Amino acid sequence: MTTVHIAHAEPRPGALGDGRFHLRGFLVVLADDAGGRALPLWLEGEPGARSLGELVDRRTDDIVTAGTFEEFAARTLHAAGTSVTGVDIETAAGDAAEMTPETAWTRIELAGPLGTRHLAARLGLGLALAAAAGAPVRLADAVMDRLAVPVAGDDLLSQFLGRVPPAGLQPAGGRRRKPPPGPPLTGRPARRPRFEPHNLSFADGLDRWDLDGGSLRKAGGPHRQDYAAAGDGATAVLRSAMPDPAGSAALVQTIFADDYRGDRIVLRGEVRTEGVTGEAGLRLEIVRRGKEFGDTREDHAITVVGSNGWVRHEIRALIPVEADEIRFGIGLAGPGLVALRGPELARDA
Repeated sequence: MTTVHIAHAEPRPGALGDGRFHLRGFLVVLADDAGGRALPLWLEGEPGARSLGELVDRRTDDIVTAGTFEEFAARTLHAAGTSVTGVDIETAAGDAAEMTPETAWTRIELAGPLGTRHLAARLGLGLALAAAAGAPVRLADAVMDRLAVPVAGDDLLSQFLGRVPPAGLQPAGGRRRKPPPGPPLTGRPARRPRFEPHNLSFADGLDRWDLDGGSLRKAGGPHRQDYAAAGDGATAVLRSAMPDPAGSAALVQTIFADDYRGDRIVLRGEVRTEGVTGEAGLRLEIVRRGKEFGDTREDHAITVVGSNGWVRHEIRALIPVEADEIRFGIGLAGPGLVALRGPELARDA
């Protein structure tokens, strides 16, 4: 991964030179200082873009009242013992010539009392939170090699101004401004980017998979070490880390539900268990968020006990149109071990 810093989040077109100020979007420049490169992107109507514009040139630790939502969120997380340890920019597969909110999103890394968790967020929101929390921003080396351009000197803004989409304003005299030279950057996305399942073969260990020990909060006391997870390149294993673990844990991957709303889906996977005295097995969660529904989960699971060799299981469910996230993987309550291989999430034909 390449670590970059947010060098600019410039409002454009900005001052028009005749006393007027017009804001259409923000030109963001991500700088790879070590490699002498920079990567521009255009945020128009993107959540978090205005906050990012305020935060990039205003970094201070003595603000009593947080000025942006992202500052408030970062301070709230810190007060709760959780910190933003990194924001990774993820991109859809393909060879797009530029980075846009339609093809890229962020994966926010949080470290807290229950370990490391990840949260998917829109591109602007993730970058704004990184700026508010002072967290590093990272993206894949291959993406940086393909999209970044060499830069010379300290001016990382003016050389990219020609790539801002024309504002289409009518200045005095009624003549439309001539579009600036250079390829334009894409504007506002129609919806969230896709966030398809990744690393289902566990070739990259547990990348994209999270150990969720949420139920341990109800067990009382510090129990985050009661369960452990590992991936060996072919399978994932969730096990108890002590003879009498508290609560339960799950090893899950989370994706946006957008592409599956209104459809029936099927989760398939082979499951193996050892010494399970409580419950273990395949699980699927459908998460609704928002004022109307609150944060609610619809749980589906196939549970087994004891010791069993590899058995293929399937869970089918209808994804409501108001669903926000889909979480899938394996769960374990009590002593023992549960392993997963060959998981697959697809529409139910």
